[in-house]
Amino acid sequence: MKRWILAGALAAAAVTTVSAQDKPAPQDKPTPAPQTAGSSRRQPLKVQFVIARYQGEKRLSSMPYTLGVLSDAGRTSMRLGIAVPVATGAAPNVTSYNYRDVGTNIDCSASDLGSGQYQLIVTISDSSVHSDAGEKDAKFVRDVPVFRNFNATFTMLLRDGQSMQYASVTDPISGEVTKIDVTLNYAK
Repeated sequence: MKRWILAGALAAAAVTTVSAQDKPAPQDKPTPAPQTAGSSRRQPLKVQFVIARYQGEKRLSSMPYTLGVLSDAGRTSMRLGIAVPVATGAAPNVTSYNYRDVGTNIDCSASDLGSGQYQLIVTISDSSVHSDAGEKDAKFVRDVPVFRNFNATFTMLLRDGQSMQYASVTDPISGEVTKIDVTLNYAK
């Protein structure tokens, strides 16, 4: 019963990426007005985050997220996830559940530093659930969900069209490597 509820909750949260069939014709990138250090002008930006997971050399997943951010205008946030039911009580008479949120949360703000350079302040929280621990995770109880969390806050400097890999972190239990790449572009 627990597996069906968990499987149903995860299936309901499945997200598919839709790509545009017709891409608009390429346009010239907007040229930012010349600025002096410390000056402030609001510039619409497109910030893409790619959270990729690897087991050794094998890529397990690669999830892109794109946020529109207006420089010098506060924080932009994205919340994507589900509440997973976790049974409480002793089997076989489990009658109540607690819910735990899992998913991806991203907060981003941008400051125009002048000369086309932007300071991004980013917070990423990514959590997932695994219903069965593998053989190397033998210290976990079978048939009980295992929750994995990744949290990071970082500041980076980027220009239009520039990408940077912010993090490459290895999970000490599974050996899974999580990498975060960030790309900044002027919004069109």
